[in-house]
Amino acid sequence: MRSQDYDRIYLSPPHLGRHELNYLHKAVEDNWVAPVGPNLTGFEQDVCQYTGVAHAVALTSGTAAIHLGLQLLGVGPGDEVLCPSFTFVATANPILYLGATPVFVDSEPTTWNLDPTLLRSAIEDRLRLGRKPKALILVHLYGMPAQLTELLAIAAEYAIPVLEDAAEALGSRYQGRPLGTFGNVGLFSFNGNKILTTSGGGVLVTNNADHARRALYLATQAKDPAAHYQHSEVGYNYRLSNLLAGIGRGQMELIEDRVKKRREIFAWYQDKLRELPGLSFAPTEPEGGRSNRWLTTVLLDPATAPVTPEQLRQHLETRNIESRPLWKPLHLQPLFAGAPMYGGAVCADLFARGLCLPSGSALTDDDLARVAGAIRDVLPAAP
Repeated sequence: MRSQDYDRIYLSPPHLGRHELNYLHKAVEDNWVAPVGPNLTGFEQDVCQYTGVAHAVALTSGTAAIHLGLQLLGVGPGDEVLCPSFTFVATANPILYLGATPVFVDSEPTTWNLDPTLLRSAIEDRLRLGRKPKALILVHLYGMPAQLTELLAIAAEYAIPVLEDAAEALGSRYQGRPLGTFGNVGLFSFNGNKILTTSGGGVLVTNNADHARRALYLATQAKDPAAHYQHSEVGYNYRLSNLLAGIGRGQMELIEDRVKKRREIFAWYQDKLRELPGLSFAPTEPEGGRSNRWLTTVLLDPATAPVTPEQLRQHLETRNIESRPLWKPLHLQPLFAGAPMYGGAVCADLFARGLCLPSGSALTDDDLARVAGAIRDVLPAAP
């Protein structure tokens, strides 16, 4: 059958209900549609209550949160920032905004996050060159907790502050504690494809009151305390609107349900497809870690799988099913040509062999069966 004969199955679409409408209607009725209002304050309080952090500043995007977070940690022109190569470009772009240089580090093959051994090597090499990194960006890729015990110990040993990019990891935990709360500054994304959404948006979180105050100041055009508009430094228009915060409030009521559903989808795929030739499910949860399984990701072994990830992706498209390659490592992107890189073979191999499957929390059993059937078309199980 032709792709147009099927309803589209998307990779990770927004999943909204009536919870959000209550907050939106109230905002419109009360004329609170600016980047200020009770939904905005309430959304920040909801994030604090769920994660246990003391302060949250709701912003227009997770990228804005990274940008402000790096400034809070003192990053500026000429500095170097340690960063995983295997992540979305939004993790590293704010380093460039600030005139700094990313120093990329490879992944370890279990969680796909920063390799602690290579991180230590990178730090020691930069120190030998007289270039102590100003900050470390630590990412939890696809919602999978990184090896936090080892990574945080290394950062502390060398007195390097940590910005924790938990953009994909709301609802994930490590040793019972929510991700995003381990760094000096953390953040979550509420982009349309995330486990929860505000359409577009993000939140910076921290236990440091001074950091929170300065983030709010910078996010509101750095307005000085004066009756007139006075500005002593560059600020940004980064504050989330009260309307979008209302969507966030409704979404936050459902976070554990959404995590439960995403984890069930991962388990369903794993159960139904585990015997297919050359296909494996990764990454793997570290000891003491719980992933929200934002996206179910698979690897294809070129020695035993009859198709490549790209061939499988194209086949799924003929069935009107969206899938996506894993993130292309940043050290392989033209934008970052010439940036220092430590390792690289692991994340390059993952990119070459991996694919993200539809994982939205509104997927039905019929949807999942359709995805699995399309995969079986080109990866038939042995008789």
